[in-house]
Amino acid sequence: MTVVAALRDALGDVVDVTEVSLEAARGDRSGHRSPGRPIGVVHARTVADVQHTMRIATATRTPVVVRGAGTGLAGAANAGPGEIVLSTMRLNRVLEVRQDDLLAVVEPGILNAQLNARLAEDGLWWAPDPASRDISTVGGNIATGAGGLLCAKYGVVRDAVLGVDLVLADGRLLHLGHRSVKGVTGLDLTALVIGSEGTLGVVVGATLKLRRLVEGEVCTLTALFPTVRAAAAGSAAVTASGVQPAIMELMDAPAFAAVHAHLGLPAPAATTSQLTIQTDGPAAAAEAARIAETLRASGGTVTLTTDRAEGEQLLAIRRSMHGAMAALGTTLIEDVSVPRSALPAMFDEIARIEAAHGLTIPTVAHAGDGNLHPNFIFEGSEVPDHVWAAADELFRAAVRLGGTLTGEHGIGILKSRWLADELGEDQWELQRQIKAVFDPLGILAPGKVFAHA
Repeated sequence: MTVVAALRDALGDVVDVTEVSLEAARGDRSGHRSPGRPIGVVHARTVADVQHTMRIATATRTPVVVRGAGTGLAGAANAGPGEIVLSTMRLNRVLEVRQDDLLAVVEPGILNAQLNARLAEDGLWWAPDPASRDISTVGGNIATGAGGLLCAKYGVVRDAVLGVDLVLADGRLLHLGHRSVKGVTGLDLTALVIGSEGTLGVVVGATLKLRRLVEGEVCTLTALFPTVRAAAAGSAAVTASGVQPAIMELMDAPAFAAVHAHLGLPAPAATTSQLTIQTDGPAAAAEAARIAETLRASGGTVTLTTDRAEGEQLLAIRRSMHGAMAALGTTLIEDVSVPRSALPAMFDEIARIEAAHGLTIPTVAHAGDGNLHPNFIFEGSEVPDHVWAAADELFRAAVRLGGTLTGEHGIGILKSRWLADELGEDQWELQRQIKAVFDPLGILAPGKVFAHA
């Protein structure tokens, strides 16, 4: 009996071998695609479906790639020949909401925006806020640690997850973490799973730490600067001032101009970069006033609104970045993080790399937490060697400034060759050994994350 036949015998019509589904599973939003199609897609409806799939995979030594909405940017959910795709998109229920304990229990396939629309009915919300929130899943956020725009004030994904339900490679189900605010029993396996990109198991449920909806007004500021270095210095000055904005986003001149063109807005002046900042809560107005003063002292031209709708329109410009880049060509969307004080120096490095390689690298940054997204634009489906050479310099510059290869996209396929360089040989080998404890046959996410020495 073939693997697909065994899956169909156990699971029935949730096993999908249609051409459309197999082709879709080859790629994600990174632009990277596997060299061929997987053997089938399992659209799991229940935890039992996931367990059955993993037991068959273990028995037949068949590789498995876990996939949500396919919005990842590092190739971690791309599946190729001989592999089973395990989709969690149909596991999309909110199982429990506790207003008194400020927690929710959800399945991984629910979209960020859908979850927060449901939680808003109870005056609650979940803080992770990726720019792709309308199309990205909670499971995907957990898999990659994708936190988005609000991390500076409200923390990263690891701060917003109390526990996960994890199906291991052999089909066993573990309930990791806890429902209490505090819990230090044993090793923190929940934190280990967050950001593991499907290499340790299949997340089939999550206990999320919620917040009450923020009361008070929301203030949104934009500040135009004549150069990106000046904008980065302005954001660093805001951080140093002690004021804590909810959102602080930076767009360099190429990114800012591209988004304006994409949205049909008037072209900004050449070299103009923009900070978009939002404050919230009872002190929002006072904080916005202090931030405006700091930005003007840094050379910014500042506008401020207290109208929520207008503020969302201003943030929509930032959230349109991916669409604007896609309109320019094939995009390698990168993701490095540096200490916030090092943002000006990192933009200096990007300018140096642009000049050295004859490239324009439109860049946006979650300036409130030091997470940058440089974009390499090229033609065709394969990343050219000269682009990889420039990316290599960019990655090494971020690490040299005290930063890291990835703040929220993950390693996946695209960055695995640099992982050992950042971790060092001993830590890299230890992490490989940890993966082998969870997945002794090496069938989960083969070729991802730990693929290179």
